[in-house]
Amino acid sequence: MKLKTILACLALNIILFIDSSLAQQQSNIASNPIIYADVPDMSMVRVGDVYYMSSTTMHMSPGVPIMKSKDLVNWKLVCYAYDTLANSNAMNLENGKNAYGNGSWASSLRYHNGIFYVSTFSATSGRTHVYTTRDIEKGNWKAVSFKPSLHDHSLFFDDDGRVYMIFGSGKIRLAELNSDVSGIKSGTKEQVLIENANEPSGNGGLPAEGSQLFKVKGKYYLFNITWPKGGMRTVVVHKADHLRGPYEGRIAFQDLGVAQGGLIDMSNGQYYAYLFRDFGAVGRVPYLVPVCWKDGWPILGDAGKILPLTGLPVSKGLIPGIVASDDFLRTKKEPALPLVWQWNHNPDNKLWSVTKRRGYLRLTTGRIDSNFLQAKNTLTQRTIGPVCVGGTMVDVSRMKDGDFAGLSLLQKNYGQIGVKVSGTTKSVVMVNAGKVHPIEIKGDLLQQDKIYFKIECEFENFKDTANFFYSLDGISWKSLGDSLKMTYTLPHFMGYRFGLFNYATKYTGGYADFDYFHINDKL
Repeated sequence: MKLKTILACLALNIILFIDSSLAQQQSNIASNPIIYADVPDMSMVRVGDVYYMSSTTMHMSPGVPIMKSKDLVNWKLVCYAYDTLANSNAMNLENGKNAYGNGSWASSLRYHNGIFYVSTFSATSGRTHVYTTRDIEKGNWKAVSFKPSLHDHSLFFDDDGRVYMIFGSGKIRLAELNSDVSGIKSGTKEQVLIENANEPSGNGGLPAEGSQLFKVKGKYYLFNITWPKGGMRTVVVHKADHLRGPYEGRIAFQDLGVAQGGLIDMSNGQYYAYLFRDFGAVGRVPYLVPVCWKDGWPILGDAGKILPLTGLPVSKGLIPGIVASDDFLRTKKEPALPLVWQWNHNPDNKLWSVTKRRGYLRLTTGRIDSNFLQAKNTLTQRTIGPVCVGGTMVDVSRMKDGDFAGLSLLQKNYGQIGVKVSGTTKSVVMVNAGKVHPIEIKGDLLQQDKIYFKIECEFENFKDTANFFYSLDGISWKSLGDSLKMTYTLPHFMGYRFGLFNYATKYTGGYADFDYFHINDKL
């Protein structure tokens, strides 16, 4: 290894160590997690001095969020790759079906010859989906899809103009695509690139997946995640001189379970690895790890261990770039819903409005539902850590017998606080689904049309608890029910989300008007 390479890695570690030791004395340095919210399966590109990132939101609609940053730390939602992945019973929450934990999974974001490409795959549709645009911030994506659904793939354009997908689990494969990325190239066959990508970290446990392929100075670098039995989530990197191999693999990072992602370079030549960590009920949160190079291999962090600080600019917070308050006031030129909002599954667009009553979101019931998780038109946005509060005011005057409307935390083990109508009686109700069966706790009978709700969430040190409150005047608050113990469950595979909901259990046509949704990062 050249002396200057050794000195460069040494200098980087010294700088980052100094940064870490001064972290308590100054507040102008970024820290991990870079985004304290559910932004998993990231894929990044740099175009000039601007970074773009895609992520996974699975059963949410619209899907595949695209974020923008100028510094790798402060991110803002700019668009989604699609409005609707597929029209099916599962994606529409119809006939008892749902797509929780499914929908679309890990995407691959690439920029080639002036075109942005986002590809993803879906067990729900059984297809690989590709979206393209020349203006990633305005969207206008063109969509194609093809069979089969290529698991955890990485879209890759080689220097000769040929395009591929690298995909698989354990056994990593290569398929060449048509030049327009519309499908697998006719007459070609899949090739096994790596017979057992788990091998560097040991066999057993989670098969290697989450492939992301990069080319740096003529060499090919394939990033995968493994999870050895009895161990932790691990980054494994394979290197080759040629796309088709042979590949040599090494453990590249193994600390705190931070894994799955790839490489991003800055305009000054510095590299970072973007990865994520399972962080309890708030979800899977992004980390950045500095990278230096040794003997042609990327060295992540401090010899494969987390460095507390990245040396990048301080975060300005996730509000309003990732989550935001909304008073539901719209000008004619504004979209009906800001990008921070996503529907739980595909919505019925006839049953919601921000124009029928100025300054309110109206949710109207259109069918009978037996439970919250199968109800249509729950409007959601992320919770954020380490703490956050979401609140709303609801006009319940036009709800019907059997309706239930209010504020929720969405996951398999959900929580709700709202108003239930029984005959002509309206009651404040909290539902705690943190255990085997949902428990309903009744509060006051409601003698007025408007009521305020808020939910406080605490994620710090994996506390993962939420408390529910209501108020008749927006000033004096009452707690209701026990704390919800929030749990990240695999059936939903997503961090908790605030949700505004209204559904019917007896009659359709009732509606609830939500005056606002406010979120802040202090209790």
